[in-house]
Amino acid sequence: MPKHTFHFLNVKDGDCSIIEHGSGHVSVIDVCNAAKVTKLMSVSELAYWTKRAKTAGNFQQKKNPVNPIDYLRKFDINSVFRFVLTHPDMDHMDGIKDFFDCFSPINFYDTDNNKKTEFKQKSPYNEEDWQFYKTLRDNKPDTNPRRLTLFSDDDGIHRTKNWNGTRPGDAFYILAPTPDLVQQANKTGDYNDASYVILYRGAGGRILLGGDSHDNTWKHILDNWEDDVKDADLLIAPHHGRKSGRSYEFLDTVNPKMTFFGNARSEHLAYSAWNYRKLEHITNNQANCMVVDCSGDNLTLYVTNKSFAKRENPSTHFSDTYDAWYLKEITGWDLKD
Repeated sequence: MPKHTFHFLNVKDGDCSIIEHGSGHVSVIDVCNAAKVTKLMSVSELAYWTKRAKTAGNFQQKKNPVNPIDYLRKFDINSVFRFVLTHPDMDHMDGIKDFFDCFSPINFYDTDNNKKTEFKQKSPYNEEDWQFYKTLRDNKPDTNPRRLTLFSDDDGIHRTKNWNGTRPGDAFYILAPTPDLVQQANKTGDYNDASYVILYRGAGGRILLGGDSHDNTWKHILDNWEDDVKDADLLIAPHHGRKSGRSYEFLDTVNPKMTFFGNARSEHLAYSAWNYRKLEHITNNQANCMVVDCSGDNLTLYVTNKSFAKRENPSTHFSDTYDAWYLKEITGWDLKD
């Protein structure tokens, strides 16, 4: 039976999502904490998260990040059809050189950005990754990997069509950016509004990946894709769910049944925007990695942190297929008061 599986990885403060498509293709959207040899958390980071663990409800999973390279190999994934860099921030390309060395993605989705980055001595990121990204950004479209700059309303073979032109291909819809959004980002130096926003239509529901998109991007999406994103089943929160001086009115339309947040200190997460609307959300620091089976009538959610799964669902069971603990069905959830 073809796999339709979505993975949202616990990768410190960055992002990494994986889609196993029914076609056999694998899409990876952003990468962080990737290395050929797994990187251990520093003493200072470990001490911080051990202290934070004393806070009630803190499952301290940030101190147990996964290495995307090891994670993919665990599931016998040895090649990647497409790698999408939503935008050129280092927490979305941490370890990109090692990742490409290991998986040789066939297609590389990038934006025509003009970003420049200077590295400070104590930067947590590797300048070699930035230099490697620049070589990819400077590639011509016919090089290996094939570099693609795609925009809202793209309707391409493999993404939204099968080879013979029928639907759905990989059900991989690009909602943003537009050429105007990229041009504006290059002028202002604010590259969040040049971020890719992707809608994946799994058999069991719609998953909306927000990248680091900001207000102008969401205005475009609601003006042009409202019916597609309205009442989404799962949202990957823009900017990891962090507060970012932005409007959250888009949530009134998107109205997701579930939202996944990345890692950040709780005071930096925009909990209030979701809580005010009584919208469910889970963080990597609670669940570690989230795995979603998209092949059925609903989206079935598993998490890799046993303690969190047992607290939320005392009847949880372990899945050998996903190496994770069953939590519940996303579609049709009753919102908590």
